[in-house]
Amino acid sequence: MMSNASASPSPSNRITAAGWRIVLLASLGGTLEFYDFVIFGVFARDIAAAVFPNESPIVSLMAAFATFAAGYLARPLGGIILSHYGDRYGRRQVFLWSVFVMSAATLGMGLVPSYAQWGVAASALMVILRLLQGFCLGGELPGALTYVVETAPRIAPLVCGVVFACVTMGVAVATAVSLSVRTWLDPALVPVYGWRIAFILGGLGGVLSFVLRRSLEESPEFERMKSLASKQPFGDLLRTHKTQVLVGCAVLAGTACFNGLYFSHMPAYLSAVLQYDPRQAIFSQTVGVITSAIAILATGWLGDRIAPRHLLRLGVTLLLVFSYPFYLALESRSVNLTLLLVLAGLAAGFTNGSFAVLLTDLFPTRIRFTGVALVFNVSFTLFSGTAPLVATSLIGETGRNASPAFLMIGSAILALAGSLWVERHGGNVMRRPAAAA
Repeated sequence: MMSNASASPSPSNRITAAGWRIVLLASLGGTLEFYDFVIFGVFARDIAAAVFPNESPIVSLMAAFATFAAGYLARPLGGIILSHYGDRYGRRQVFLWSVFVMSAATLGMGLVPSYAQWGVAASALMVILRLLQGFCLGGELPGALTYVVETAPRIAPLVCGVVFACVTMGVAVATAVSLSVRTWLDPALVPVYGWRIAFILGGLGGVLSFVLRRSLEESPEFERMKSLASKQPFGDLLRTHKTQVLVGCAVLAGTACFNGLYFSHMPAYLSAVLQYDPRQAIFSQTVGVITSAIAILATGWLGDRIAPRHLLRLGVTLLLVFSYPFYLALESRSVNLTLLLVLAGLAAGFTNGSFAVLLTDLFPTRIRFTGVALVFNVSFTLFSGTAPLVATSLIGETGRNASPAFLMIGSAILALAGSLWVERHGGNVMRRPAAAA
């Protein structure tokens, strides 16, 4: 065992050009995931009119958002099933085929006939494709995180930062596509073809990702531990690592809630509730997203020098303290919108750049994929998928436009509490120097 480990390239504190290629290819699926996440929301009204028409525009839009939510509900199930095969037979095949099927579903969504052409069958097909997309996404990003930390465990904070920087840039790509479509396409054609172009581009990007990923080899760490692979990883996880699952869900609460509010709720909140110019809102958010991606990279780099749990605590503390002033400033327009969203992106960079390595650190190799998938999908379904609905409900119930801040504050407190337990229950990736030696 000692000789095999020393022969492997993984103990190096540096990563080769080939290693960086592996990390970047592993990150492509995450970029596509957040691209699709934002694109569906950006074009929800157009999708509703084309595929879920109703005499009431509100009912039509609700049907589109219900389809959007269905993808989220399918993610935990997909994560459990796909991670089972990933922990039992290997990461590569699951990692490879999940992005292929997901991309095919995304491409199909762009080609779904309109309700006028197929009737209810068009609506049903869109729902089925969204469920399939969500099912595959449940294993895609957890698979990417598992793969990169097992490929380069000694610089796990940095490679996890790279993955989530790429994921965040997927949002910037989506908003750029939206702006381009609305700028260059005749306004009358945007509701007909705009959303289709966006989905087709996402699907083709995913197919390209599949082709490039075919050259990836199995995770070196899994290859070494293959003989010890669990036959029932989900059962083993719940039997031996229940506490780690709960700690992981708490740690992810702040990140998941912020992403749900910032990426999904914010555009509609700014334009519909606070009456900002929609194009200005999209531009400011795009600048904030790019800034956040840079902050995530910087946090990943710092994570090799400062314990990631401290960086996460700093991030959630900033979100806890400044959420309410942030929303008050948005409402009063007392601070430039772009500057506000840039500052929010910088603060979230500490959490988005550190939570992933803390999550992978909670689980041993034999059940890591399953543990990461369960925690990630449950947390993002609960705290991110529901954030826009809960935030909107809070505004309606309280009559206060700044009330979404309370949701962020509660999630930040939960993440801060979870961070106090990660060191005690971690140590499976970020081993202490003495143990690593």
